[in-house]
Amino acid sequence: MDQSILNSYNEAKKLYAAHGIHTDEVLGKLAQIKVSLHCWQGDDVRGFLFKDKELSGGIAVTGSYPGRAGTPEELRQDLEKALSLIPGKHKVNLHAIYADTSEQVDLDELEPRHFAGWVEWAKEQGLGLDFNPTCFSHPKAADGFTLSHADEDIRSFWIQHCKASRRIAEQFGRELGQPCVTNFWVPDGYKDTPVDRLAPRMRLKESLDDIFSEEIDPQYNVDAVESKLFGIGSESYVVGSHEFYMGYAMTRGKAICLDAGHFHPTEVISNKLSSILMFSDQLLLHVSRPVRWDSDHVVTMDDELLEIARELVRGDLLPRTHIGLDFFDGSINHLAAWVIGTRNTIKALLRAMLEPVEELRAIEQAGDYTSRLALVEEFKSYPFGAVWDYYCASQGTPVREQWLSEVKRYEQDVLANR
Repeated sequence: MDQSILNSYNEAKKLYAAHGIHTDEVLGKLAQIKVSLHCWQGDDVRGFLFKDKELSGGIAVTGSYPGRAGTPEELRQDLEKALSLIPGKHKVNLHAIYADTSEQVDLDELEPRHFAGWVEWAKEQGLGLDFNPTCFSHPKAADGFTLSHADEDIRSFWIQHCKASRRIAEQFGRELGQPCVTNFWVPDGYKDTPVDRLAPRMRLKESLDDIFSEEIDPQYNVDAVESKLFGIGSESYVVGSHEFYMGYAMTRGKAICLDAGHFHPTEVISNKLSSILMFSDQLLLHVSRPVRWDSDHVVTMDDELLEIARELVRGDLLPRTHIGLDFFDGSINHLAAWVIGTRNTIKALLRAMLEPVEELRAIEQAGDYTSRLALVEEFKSYPFGAVWDYYCASQGTPVREQWLSEVKRYEQDVLANR
């Protein structure tokens, strides 16, 4: 390790120790946190099950940066490179359309064997896998409805697909020795104001109850349901609203997925975490960055990311929270997007762990709000960067912006030849 990195770390270590923060212990805890990298950033949400399909369901990827993955092998190669530039050991989040198979199968016919290549790769890399049924970009979702569709046959197709997805996820967890989080999101909604808001929600509830009626071992699979405020083509009404899924998850023992980009532009999810985890055993986060509305930008070190991290750390909520990323940016290097977003997420958690939480809590309980504000503000300029550099170096990953030259080299040697 570079001596200057070690020297800076030791100086920072002393400063934090004065407030009872032991940086070695903090880094040990940080190394246990797994962030789930979303595979769909690597190929602009195209997948491999259906060739030349058009994106639908309110999903739009802008930009045409060269080098996106076109096969499962290329996507896994890209993920390997990205993960080598990110400290820690993490997970990869798959959508059903990323099946690695030469068979012509539809979504309701998928089985664990269609993902055997992913499982073998995950074993080799020491990674976990998460999963999502793909309820979009399909002829049976052309009118914007899936699990809440008025047509019973179409609704049944999507129910069968979601049931198949849970069985696939259970097998992931069984083979990889860690739970697979299976997240259910559907795009169902209306562009204009509907007359009947209730009936689609009743159908969605019935569909979900049918899906979850099949016994799946919770040791290997964690079910999560994800809400949304509005999207492209569903600007006026989304069947699976926050209130719908919060009620459903609480009464059915499911995890709620909070996506940072799925709420009103002035609404944040950081303020929801402690409330939800008072009544729910587990939570799934889709860390994203909304701009104006649900546009899923690459995660940056902004105020909301830091507040999310602080809530998780201050309330000791990390053991019950699954952290995944969800953005798709086709305007920049696909690997760089993963690296920037994931490193920022981990870095935000580190910054939160390097705050004197117990000291601040005692000051607050004593009513000394002056000291609370002063200390919180002073710690914003404490040398967390020196601790981060040391962590990256000790994990065998590039320090500071050194990772960018690795990505540029990979772009020239690999991506440019696709």
